[in-house]
Amino acid sequence: MRLFVTGGAGFIGSHFIRHWLKGHPNDTVINYDALTYAGHTETVADLLDNPHYRFVAGDIRDEQKVGDLIAESDIVVHFAAESHVDRSIISSKPFVQTNIEGTLVLLEAAKNAPTRPRFHHVSTDEVFGSLNPSDPKFSESTPYDPRSPYSASKASSDHLVRAYYYTYGLPITISNCSNNYGAYQLPEKLIPLCITNILEGKPLPLYGRGENIRDWIYVLDHVKGIEAAIERGTIGETYCLGGNNELSNIEIARMICKELGVNEDVITYVADRPGHDFRYAIDSSRAEHDLGWKPELNFKQGLHETVAWYRDNRWWWEPIKVGIAL
Repeated sequence: MRLFVTGGAGFIGSHFIRHWLKGHPNDTVINYDALTYAGHTETVADLLDNPHYRFVAGDIRDEQKVGDLIAESDIVVHFAAESHVDRSIISSKPFVQTNIEGTLVLLEAAKNAPTRPRFHHVSTDEVFGSLNPSDPKFSESTPYDPRSPYSASKASSDHLVRAYYYTYGLPITISNCSNNYGAYQLPEKLIPLCITNILEGKPLPLYGRGENIRDWIYVLDHVKGIEAAIERGTIGETYCLGGNNELSNIEIARMICKELGVNEDVITYVADRPGHDFRYAIDSSRAEHDLGWKPELNFKQGLHETVAWYRDNRWWWEPIKVGIAL
């Protein structure tokens, strides 16, 4: 099989490529990435000697380049996205351009390909809005209710993908995941920000009182779920992938302090961001039943491995933190 993976030099995409090639050594993968602040060749440097791997730099809005590459592919796995809520609040335009317009270009290329490829779209639980403490978890039947420019752009892309299935018969699946964590995640996100700030002797800034709750999934569990959706999912369906780890931001910060042996007085509180969703939680029961998938790594062990990776790989994250002025 020939895979065309967008955003494969980013956090989740790079883990997916690594995992797929390990389990499917005879397949070929084209990693297509624009190498913005979120994509780095260092993240996939270990793949360069693999004869089944090829990197192509490019924007997903480049219709000619995307069309040519998708025409020679059997599967499209679409990770490329602007994904940081804070950045979408400051400037929403790049999110519309990449997440909506870019997805449209990919869908058109897939629709017009001589042999239409299987198209898997990677989305987020943020499209479902915000939960109160007693609300049931998000599931595939939860109505969309995005609250930020980021989540609105991802909701729009999800709707486009479904429209191409219903209107044109494009063979698609979608997965909506909870918050990911693990190696190679940009240090602007909560867990790597806390870890790297402690390693640099800086405070840990938490919005509000750190009470916002998220469900956390280890990145390798997530990419295994995507693999299961591609291999065993029903065309036209959506699968929610979560880690069954609901934790508040302050709980996360305290666990990281304990892992690194520092006092919790490094935790500081800053003004909350506009429209901050209170709680996300994913019900993965459909994916577990239909795909035979479930998250394997418990949060305590996953966090331990993540902290160790950032401690041992300052060469990767230190230049990135300088480059994005964190």
